[in-house]
Amino acid sequence: MNKVQFFYAYECPFCKKGFDTLAELLPHFPETEIEWKPVELNPGPAGEAADPRIQGCYAAEELGADMIKFHDLLFRAIFNERRNTDDPEVLGSIAGKLADRAKFMELLKSGKYASKAAENNDLAYEHEGIWYVPAFRAGKLKLDSEGGVGVSKEDLKAFLEKAKKG
Repeated sequence: MNKVQFFYAYECPFCKKGFDTLAELLPHFPETEIEWKPVELNPGPAGEAADPRIQGCYAAEELGADMIKFHDLLFRAIFNERRNTDDPEVLGSIAGKLADRAKFMELLKSGKYASKAAENNDLAYEHEGIWYVPAFRAGKLKLDSEGGVGVSKEDLKAFLEKAKKG
């Protein structure tokens, strides 16, 4: 099993496109495990309240939700339905389709994953040198977006092929 880190921001339309492409390609790479790394496009000062969508990602993952379906529902809620996904109740309604809603809400309210946004932001922007999202990492392999362009399907497929080979 090879791991690919996927760095993305929920409010980024290029990240939605990158996710859609990743979801389309993953069935052709069954040995690939995605490590979800949601980040903030404009991180605030340390200690500022973390994006509830990022916390929700990790809560859903802990509860065993299908993460492809979770992200598909969340991105659709943001871009197609124009729902306020910063609202924990909206997040709960999305996660509740894939996992126990009450447990999800409990995890979200607990703040268990409040530090994940800052950790992911630091990893992406300080350690991995990411300037634009979406971005992908697999060991020493890197695939970064171009500003205002994102990542092409061909580039992502080639990246996944290289990651598969190690």
